[in-house]
Order: sequence, then structure tokens, then C-alpha cells
Amino acid sequence: MCLAAFALNARPDLPFVLIANRDEFHARPTAPAAPWAGQPGLVAGRDLSAGGTWLGIAAPGRYALLTNYRDPSHVLPDAPSRGALVQGFLSGTDSPRDYAHAVHARGADYNGFNLVVGDAQGAWYAGNRDGAPRALADGVHGLSNHLLDTPWPKVVRTREALRAWLAEGALPPSPADEAPDLRALWRILADRRAPPDAELPDTGVGLARERLLGSPMIVSKTYGTRCASVLLLRPGVGLSLHELQYRPDGSAGTQADWLLPADTRLPAGVAVALTRQPG
Repeated sequence: MCLAAFALNARPDLPFVLIANRDEFHARPTAPAAPWAGQPGLVAGRDLSAGGTWLGIAAPGRYALLTNYRDPSHVLPDAPSRGALVQGFLSGTDSPRDYAHAVHARGADYNGFNLVVGDAQGAWYAGNRDGAPRALADGVHGLSNHLLDTPWPKVVRTREALRAWLAEGALPPSPADEAPDLRALWRILADRRAPPDAELPDTGVGLARERLLGSPMIVSKTYGTRCASVLLLRPGVGLSLHELQYRPDGSAGTQADWLLPADTRLPAGVAVALTRQPG
């Protein structure tokens, strides 16, 4: 995961909402978001090279997100997969606070990362390029391949677009077994506008690479935005993960919509696929 904006308790009907893009080499094998074998209450995409994931949800209402911290001057060639950090929280029972502190304690073993873990009680942020883990304050946050809320142009643009969407009250009601209309959020994540060179960060990868990485959505032949994701926590409905795949040319592919339902009449801890209206 390389870009995310998320909001905690910004609206009563959406105590948590997250939008994110995952950028990766197109040649790296990946499985789309779906319940994992043997864990019907864990929904995430999967990195088929290292086995971990970058974003996911799990019963009873747990979620986790990871981004890499870009620092080509400090790379551990034999470091363990950072994707296992997301999987560890989703598969476990530790509170977000306890898990964030446990990850921070062994953070030096990994290449640079940012990790957000949460549940219905709140969310925590941990990383190995910042200080101690901390509880996330209510409001809208942005995260890319630097520290939380670093004001890179694409972080600010995506965060403020999410803030505006929340202010509009833009999630119309939908049946519990149907995916909500997320087209406005997909449009935010599909923004290919690059900022001026003077506004780009200098992370040590050179100007040409900074230009490529500077837009919210990245399109190139070998590396780019592989998928966009939306995560919604809705009282009375449940926790849902929506994933839209992208092809190397930037065109949209398939979409998956999964819900961990709050409805007690449904099987506890089992994700259900949502239907979606055409259009």
C-alpha cells in the first residue's frame, strides 16, 4: 500500500472510512481481496511472493493497513516481509494498542514501514522511522511512503478530497446485502495529476522517479497502481472491504466487495460477498 487517507469518527454513520491505492511492480504475483483459506473471517489481498498482505479486515471488526517507508539508503536485504505485520494483527487477538507496541519493539528487524491497526474502539499507528506508537486522534489523516500526515502533494490532495466527500454526506443508503455506491471515492483514487517538480519530495530515487510516484494513481508499463481499496465501518451494517483492480494501462478491472456483517442473524465471523448495481 502506497497511499491512504482515512477518517476516524468524522461522521456518526461512518466511524471509520479508508481509501487507499496499492502500487507495485506489475510482474509481482498478487491475489485479489477475498476470504483467506481456513480463515473465513479474514478478508485481504495477498502478496503471492512473500505471503503477506498490505490491507485487510477480520472479524470481529479488526482492520490493518501497511505502507513502506521509502529510504533507498537504508535497506536490509534479508529483512522479513512487512506484509506479515498486517496478517499478524488480523489473525490475532491483541488489542490495537498492544499490537502496535509489540511491533514497535521489534521494528528494527524490518525495512521501513508504517502500520495502522484498529477496531471499533479506535486505531493505533506504529512504525520504525518515527517515535513511539500512538493512538490516532479523531479526524482525517493521510499516509504514503513517509511518516503519518507528511504533507506530500498527493497525500494532501487525497486527504482533503476525502474530507470534502465526508462533508457532503455522500454515501447514499443501500440494502445490507448490496455494495454502496463508491464511484466518488474511486474517482479520488484515480487522480493521475502530478504536482510541479518544486513540490515533489526528495526521497533519494531521482527526479524522474519522483515524478512517476508523485500522483495519487501511478501508471507505467512496469510499475503502478495495482488496485484501489475502500474500507467502511458502518454501525448496524458491519465492516466492509471493497477492492477495484487496475490493469497496467490504468484501465479498471474487476471489483470485489466483502462484508463482515453486524447482523447477528448471519454466521458470526464469516465474510459475505455483496451484490452490486450495474453502472
